[in-house]
Amino acid sequence: MRSLVAIPVYNEEKNLPRVLREVSQLGYDVLVVDDGSTDGSLAVAQSFESVLTIEQPRNMGYGAALRTAFEYAGREGYDVVVTFDGDGQHDATLIPEFIEACKDADVVSGTRYLQAFDTNTPAPSDRRRINMLLTDAINAMLQLKITDAFCGFKAFRTEAVAKLELTENGYAQPMEFWVQAACKKLRIVELPVPRIYLDPNRTFGENLDDADRRLAYYQDVLDRALQKARRHQGCGIGAGDVRM
Repeated sequence: MRSLVAIPVYNEEKNLPRVLREVSQLGYDVLVVDDGSTDGSLAVAQSFESVLTIEQPRNMGYGAALRTAFEYAGREGYDVVVTFDGDGQHDATLIPEFIEACKDADVVSGTRYLQAFDTNTPAPSDRRRINMLLTDAINAMLQLKITDAFCGFKAFRTEAVAKLELTENGYAQPMEFWVQAACKKLRIVELPVPRIYLDPNRTFGENLDDADRRLAYYQDVLDRALQKARRHQGCGIGAGDVRM
């Protein structure tokens, strides 16, 4: 399968050189989507001759950068697109395993809570709490069995992504994604990945560093995605919302 590794980036000048060195060694095509970085991230990516780059016109958000990568993968005829964070918290050696698993799945989603690794670091308590609450809500509403709703390390069959109508630009993109994936009955599997937090104080920007505001934002996006899904017959999503 022809595969693309897509790395959304916003101000990752410090971590990006190591990430690109490790990913580039695997022999896959690599695309960096620079989401309006104000540091040297784009220059770092462009210094790797084998790395493709797309520069967003401004900081549009994580979800928007992923959408750009999906559109590129579809346009260029890739069978699989792997999403991989540029902050150094993912293990590039696992990428082939994710691509291989796409032979029998539409979505291969990393999970940091299914297996213990020697390299695991503790998750910041607010992030773990929010992830657990929303993962449980998604499973209850959508009859899924995922264990990590927010891991950015995923592999997608490009033809499956093309069935989705993703619009969320920000960090809550996974909330919209899981609803649509369930509605489209995509085949989902999880693969364990190490849980590595290099900077537990990393900022989300805007007002999202406040855990309650961040949870409310995620919850609102999930509610709206559920409401939209219910308007389409065949999704099998019951009434109610995810108020917690």
